[in-house]
Amino acid sequence: MINAIILVIEGKRADQPVFAAQLQKKGFEVVTAKNGVDAQARLADSNPDLVVLNTASLGTSGVRIIHSLREKLGENSLPILLISAADRSVEQSVADVVLILPFTVQKLVNRLWPYLPGDGATILHAGQIRLDAERHRVKCLGKNVRLTPRLAILLQILMEHKGEVVLREDLFKRVWETEYTGDTRTLDVHISWLRKAIEIDSVHPKFLHTVRGVGYRLDV
Repeated sequence: MINAIILVIEGKRADQPVFAAQLQKKGFEVVTAKNGVDAQARLADSNPDLVVLNTASLGTSGVRIIHSLREKLGENSLPILLISAADRSVEQSVADVVLILPFTVQKLVNRLWPYLPGDGATILHAGQIRLDAERHRVKCLGKNVRLTPRLAILLQILMEHKGEVVLREDLFKRVWETEYTGDTRTLDVHISWLRKAIEIDSVHPKFLHTVRGVGYRLDV
């Protein structure tokens, strides 16, 4: 099994190819949805790495589905690959990747690959939080966000000590590789950025909590 979850949105029009079963045979974990509403419902519980939207099988342009998914997820949306029929005009910028039928399943896999997480050795899990330490990507509650290298290190430390209070000074020393801890306000800024990446509501965080005057704790 390839270490990736793909949400495939497609119907079953007899005159158009479908790809969910073929991607499963290639080793991907596939979650299927029959339309945009169904896809939104599957986002949080499946926590996919990527969305494949087969508009040819649905008989639609897919634009409204993509807009609804990105509106739900906000600016840190999942990569979306759109499959379109040859007789339908499609704007290339509407999705991260646009493929026009016909093509082989191997071509589909090749176009998916750059958007998928690294190998299992670089993936860290803590509850619903999944960090790809190699590619600096974090997935949580349907969000898939690219982090700066420093934010990735910060999150990795917190994940390694989940449920524990990590002292501000210790975090600062490890992330910034320094013994000077006279001004750790930049740490607070990075914590704020990290909350925006993993929380649905960064003002009222569910995971990353401040222990006032001491440090931070990741609860999962």
